[in-house]
Amino acid sequence: MVRAGIAVAVVVAYFLLPLDHLGPQRPVLSWTLFALLLTVVAVLLLRQIRHVLLNRPDSRPGVVISLLIVLSVHVFSATYYALAKQPGEFSGLHTRLDALYFTVVTLATVGYGDITPRGQAARLVTVLQIVYSFVFLTAAATALTTRLRDVVVRRPERGRSR
Repeated sequence: MVRAGIAVAVVVAYFLLPLDHLGPQRPVLSWTLFALLLTVVAVLLLRQIRHVLLNRPDSRPGVVISLLIVLSVHVFSATYYALAKQPGEFSGLHTRLDALYFTVVTLATVGYGDITPRGQAARLVTVLQIVYSFVFLTAAATALTTRLRDVVVRRPERGRSR
């Protein structure tokens, strides 16, 4: 229940934060914030992956990894939205929902083609999202499924030992 509440808070914050103050009018702040947020999420994901690999019973990777994935999606969405303020960066991306849609379509490798990164900065961030997804989100999802599989396998064993 807490996880769902935090995920909803991330989505609501994405739609309410003053993202219009980022983008071409404040490029240094925008790029710094993007790099900082992605780095923090990556470090936290790696920490959770380490907890799973070390089989730490006190960790809750199901909660934390899921929330970090939601957060990373919204970091990329906010970045795309801010980039779209610069003329020539995107074709078809006008709203926050467009940015979220483009992020999810890119993450899912579906690529409908209705939103296209045209500028060099937009293409750079799209490539970074793809690489980030391959490296961090895939590793995190693998660690999460490993932990869930271990939990499911251990449950029947506990029942047999009684």
